[in-house]
Parts: sequence; C-alpha cells; structure tokens
Amino acid sequence: MEQTFIMIKPDGVQRNLGLCGNWVCGNEFSGLKLLSVERGFAEKHYEDLSSKPFFNGLVEYIISGPVVAMIWEGKNVVTTGRKIIGATNPSDSAPGTIRGDFAVDIGRNVIHGSDSVGSARKEIALWFPEGPVAWSSSLNHWIYE
Repeated sequence: MEQTFIMIKPDGVQRNLGLCGNWVCGNEFSGLKLLSVERGFAEKHYEDLSSKPFFNGLVEYIISGPVVAMIWEGKNVVTTGRKIIGATNPSDSAPGTIRGDFAVDIGRNVIHGSDSVGSARKEIALWFPEGPVAWSSSLNHWIYE
C-alpha cells in the first residue's frame, strides 16, 4: 500500500473542524495528530519553497494555529489524495473537491497533500518520526481485490 501525507491547515481547522472528521474518516490512515507548528519546523517542511517571495507569509500562516497531520494509506493514494483535495488554487479546483468546496484564496487553501510518493516519504518522516501506526482495517477485503 502507498502512503501520503495530508495536513489540514490552520484555516481548515478553524473554519471546518466539524468537517475534518469527514475528511479523516473517509480514508484509511495510519497517523493522525492535532498540533501547533513551531517556526523552525514550518521552515523545514517548506524548505523547497524558501526562495519564493511568498515563503515568509506561508510560514506565518502555518504557525498561526493548529493543524491536523495525517498519513493516508491505499492504492495510488498520492494521486487519489490530490484529486480529493483539488488544485492548489481553489479557483481552479472542481466542485466536490475539498478546495473547490471550502477554499476561496490560494493563500488560504485549507489543506496540503504530498505531490509525489517521494515527497510523501519525506513529509511523513518529518511529521511522524515515530513512524505510522501498524494496523489494517477489517474493511480492506471489501475495498481491495
């Protein structure tokens, strides 16, 4: 099974906490945390964007409130997760996606998802140094062949 890192950002937690349960429980996961992010940690998470003009604002945004960090598991879950989340710019996101339904501004796009298996491994190692929880849903045989 593939794994991906998903994070509900501070605006998603603040505005849609009641919906977070639907976003979480609709997927098989092996890691789940509600936490406040420190500046140095946020800078490390977004280090690949450190040369971008929006970097400081992005860091400020992520440390502005709690986030929900998750590891989702499943077949092709990186691609599937990105489809569920929608495009980075909410105005480019289809209705029915998280960003299409709940975000308005690119700078407040409510959720993050790994863009590749490689970035998922890196992000999971950073956010879950203890590793994922080893378990298997009893529903797997109803979902996967």
